[in-house]
Amino acid sequence: ERRVRRAALAATGHAGVVLATKAGASSELLSKLLDAYAAEPGAVTVDVLLCGIGEQERLLRDGRADVALLHRPFDATVGLDTEELCTEGQVVVLPAGHALTDRTSVRLAEVTELSGLPMPRWPGSDGKYPDGPGPQVRDHAQLLQLIALGRAAAVLPDSCRAQLRGDVSAVPVLDAPMVTTVIAWPPHSRSRAVAGLVQTATRL
Repeated sequence: ERRVRRAALAATGHAGVVLATKAGASSELLSKLLDAYAAEPGAVTVDVLLCGIGEQERLLRDGRADVALLHRPFDATVGLDTEELCTEGQVVVLPAGHALTDRTSVRLAEVTELSGLPMPRWPGSDGKYPDGPGPQVRDHAQLLQLIALGRAAAVLPDSCRAQLRGDVSAVPVLDAPMVTTVIAWPPHSRSRAVAGLVQTATRL
């Protein structure tokens, strides 16, 4: 990361910004943010650091990223400065052809009782997986393949629909917690580039 920032500084006279985001998440929002910021006067290079599930918070806190897109309630934001960008519902992603895919909506109780389709186990902030029957997953590509193979189901933010393939289907989960995407940065940051990126994000 330091080499990236030195290269950006040499090319533009301004240090670049490292933005951490979960691979496969908030893709449309990220694209709009990068395009809008690039059009701003004085914009610097934004190096996008794509990471696995639950890793972007750690990258931000240990200084490898300057700013990150986080998702409450899954990512902790205590001790960070944040701005809310959007809030959305959740869907359950199932193998195509599953009986529930004919429904217009389901409830969490129905999802947790699915026979043979356990919920995946995500790594915690320490990188360790909780105990349980579901498969361990590292990223969205792995998760979607497991679902397509009939080995798992998952409750994900509604925006995941843009990433879905024809071998899986999504059904809204009426009582699932709402997911809020925030842009987060360390409170001690004095970077004008970070401030500019945050301001651009809040105008989207």
